[in-house]
Amino acid sequence: MQVPIYSMAGEVVDHVEISEDVFGLPFNAAVVHQAMARQLANRRQGTASTKTRGEIRGSTRKLYPQKGTGRARRGDVKSPLLRGGGVAFGPKPRSYRQSMPKKMRRLALKCLLSAKVKEGNIKLIQEIDFEVPKTKPMINALSSLGVAPPTLILTAQSLPNVVKSAANLTSVKVLPSPLINVLDLLSYKMIIATVPAIRSIEQIWERKITKKKSTANSENSWGKSHAPL
Repeated sequence: MQVPIYSMAGEVVDHVEISEDVFGLPFNAAVVHQAMARQLANRRQGTASTKTRGEIRGSTRKLYPQKGTGRARRGDVKSPLLRGGGVAFGPKPRSYRQSMPKKMRRLALKCLLSAKVKEGNIKLIQEIDFEVPKTKPMINALSSLGVAPPTLILTAQSLPNVVKSAANLTSVKVLPSPLINVLDLLSYKMIIATVPAIRSIEQIWERKITKKKSTANSENSWGKSHAPL
């Protein structure tokens, strides 16, 4: 798959081949949704806590006699029906963590990257860096490339000047390519990636094909050593 490489001025300067195994897969909505739900659940702290009526400090005496008043039966001041009482079925500290097979997590990322390429929402540049961290050069670069926010910029490694240049732009995020995740790929419509960042993504997420060891030699050696007498 051939994709163009742009300069910082927005001109096509070259073309590069990218992996079909990472950027050429059909979209799997079910896997992407599960990966998104997992990431949202795993970042929850789960520390919310409320007190039940058994944990509230107060008297257990009835507020008034149960019979003879003509009113409804009433418990103590710790009842969930009263202000300052306990909470019925309130949250308690718990873990919201979800697990997901590694192959499915990899597939979700590759499906989103493939969708970005098919929709034309990813642009490759040779390199990006600034001598000093300033917002204006970043705005000029985004304008020249013709991308509209929200935009995700992927670099092969952390570049402090680039990160600081985009710090004042609320709809622009700079991220090292090894840290890409499902939520960021869903939250940012456009992606600007350097060629080294794409190569890093391919190296990490491309399917590793391993050759199975042949058992013929082992069978032959076993047969020779254990030949019948």
